[in-house]
Amino acid sequence: MMNDIEKIVNDIYIKLKSKLPPVWDGKDSIQYMKDNNCSQWRQMEWPGFYFQFMCENILKENNFMDIPGPKYGNVVFDGFKNIPWDFKAHSIDKLKKDSGKIPTNGYNETLQAVNEYGNVGFIIISGESDYDDEQQTFKKWHDTLKGGTSKYELERIERSAPSRRRKINFRIKELIFVIVNAETLNFCGKFQSNFRNSNGKGRASKVLIDLNNPNIKVIRFKF
Repeated sequence: MMNDIEKIVNDIYIKLKSKLPPVWDGKDSIQYMKDNNCSQWRQMEWPGFYFQFMCENILKENNFMDIPGPKYGNVVFDGFKNIPWDFKAHSIDKLKKDSGKIPTNGYNETLQAVNEYGNVGFIIISGESDYDDEQQTFKKWHDTLKGGTSKYELERIERSAPSRRRKINFRIKELIFVIVNAETLNFCGKFQSNFRNSNGKGRASKVLIDLNNPNIKVIRFKF
């Protein structure tokens, strides 16, 4: 089965390498999503949604991959090709050592998918970004495109919480594939297992992948 998956990994890499631009300008990427009816163009963390949107369009060509993939509870995998796949973006801070830890899908839902298909795959684009200037020029542009300040942003201002600086671009460094099965899932951590929503209810745990863990199947391609 792994040989089949490794062939699929190579095929996916070739398809994405041929059509993904190596550098993403934030304004161009958001405008592209908006113009092409991507529902997530308003999101602040736009690189992940842009990558997901591009993967969906590239990998569904000629019915190469089923988009979307199977659903477990409220979690829908992004695609299906022999096994369920999910698409994630990982930003590297140039000034800090990268921890290599990436939150992914719901833990229980991933376990259900593993039990049904044997393996689950994560396709992770890893890269560096520059950030908005002190005048928040990029944020102001995005707010204007959205038609004004969002409800979420107004609530943040009311709480006097600091505004996170937006990424203005994304430069691809690697395309990383992580294959998880029943055994390697035990070597993955759990993210937000102790977090609670505003209503006091606990948040569902997510699979936390550590790219530096030798017990986890990681396939890397330089971009």
